Amino acid sequence: MDLEKLRYPIGKLNYTGSPTIDQRNRWIQDIAEFPDQLRAAVKDLTQEQLQWHYRPEGWTIRQLVHHCADSHINAQLRFKLALTEGLPTIKPYKESLWAQLPDIEVDISVSLDLLTALHKKWVYLLERLSEEDFSRQYIHPEHNKTFDLNFTVAMYSWHCRHHYAHVLQAIAHKGQFA
Repeated sequence: MDLEKLRYPIGKLNYTGSPTIDQRNRWIQDIAEFPDQLRAAVKDLTQEQLQWHYRPEGWTIRQLVHHCADSHINAQLRFKLALTEGLPTIKPYKESLWAQLPDIEVDISVSLDLLTALHKKWVYLLERLSEEDFSRQYIHPEHNKTFDLNFTVAMYSWHCRHHYAHVLQAIAHKGQFA
C-alpha cells in the first residue's frame, strides 16, 4: 500500500495564488457542504467502526470528526483576527495532542452539530467579504510567514475534502489499519 496516497488521498494542497471569484466561490461551497457530507458518511457507523483508522498509524474516524471541529474553530478565529486586526500573529496548536484529549470520547454528534453551526456562520461571513477583505493577512509563527484569506479559504476547502476522503478511506478499508 502506498502510504503517501493513504496520507493524501486527494493530493496535497495546490494553491497558485490570485484565485478567480469562481474558484473562491467553489472553495466556499466546499466549506458549506462539508458538515452534511461528513454527517452522511458516518451516520450509520457503529462505535467499533468509529475506531477504524484511515491509514496505518493514522487517526480514527472518531478522531478525524473531532479534529475537524477543533481545526475549523481555529480557522474561523484566524479569519476574524485577520479581518479585525492589522497583521495578527495567530496561535498555533498541537493537533496531534488535541486528538488525544478526553473530549474525543464524546459522541461525534457533538462535533458534527458544532461543525454544522460553525460552517453556517463561517460561510455567511465568507459570502459577504470584499476582495480587499480576502487579501488581509495573518502571521503563522510555525511557518514564519504570512497567509492571506484567499489562501486560507483554499486551504480549508482542501482540508474539508482531505479529511472527508480519509473517512471514506477508513470505511472502505473496514478497519484493516491499526
